[in-house]
Amino acid sequence: MPLRGWLTAGVLLVLLPGIALSSVKVVRHDLTSKAWTNEYDSHFRKYTKRYFGAGFNWHWFKSQGIAESGLRNDAVSHAGAVGIMQIMPTTYEEIHRKSPYLSAGTLHDPRWNIAAGIFYDRVLYKRWKRSLEHAPVDENLYLTFASYNAGYGKMSRVVTQVKQEKGNSGNWDDIKRFAPSQTRHYVSRIKFLMGKEQ
Repeated sequence: MPLRGWLTAGVLLVLLPGIALSSVKVVRHDLTSKAWTNEYDSHFRKYTKRYFGAGFNWHWFKSQGIAESGLRNDAVSHAGAVGIMQIMPTTYEEIHRKSPYLSAGTLHDPRWNIAAGIFYDRVLYKRWKRSLEHAPVDENLYLTFASYNAGYGKMSRVVTQVKQEKGNSGNWDDIKRFAPSQTRHYVSRIKFLMGKEQ
């Protein structure tokens, strides 16, 4: 099937230099999401590379944007979260203090909204990476998304509870049972969009 046909079918091929096509893993995205277009891809690519490194899969953060707002830049939540990444204005101010570079734009500009959301993901990811040193990358990422949704403090208490009851803290399957229902569904939606959950 030609590449265009694969993309139309909802399959994304990621070709890396030096890797034969036969060894490339096909990532299937949620075909029911009308938001899974190429809109804003350049922003997701750029800021994932800037804040997570060149090898990190930027589709995680695009999936998060779809879960947050359906990639609608005009989205405003009942709590006042704004834009594609549904960032609270107070969080945006905090991000400005940590990264003056991001003060060039406004929360309503898709580019800066995406940049700020991915920057904030990095802040959360680094916290989990420090506290859960031996957890796999995906587990830290799930906790990052859960913290983005429910708050770092709340998820930190959940992890402490899991440690007390289970003796471990880095396994999302154990942690999600104690997470708020909305947060469980949020992380599941992102994982589903990435083809990680049925």
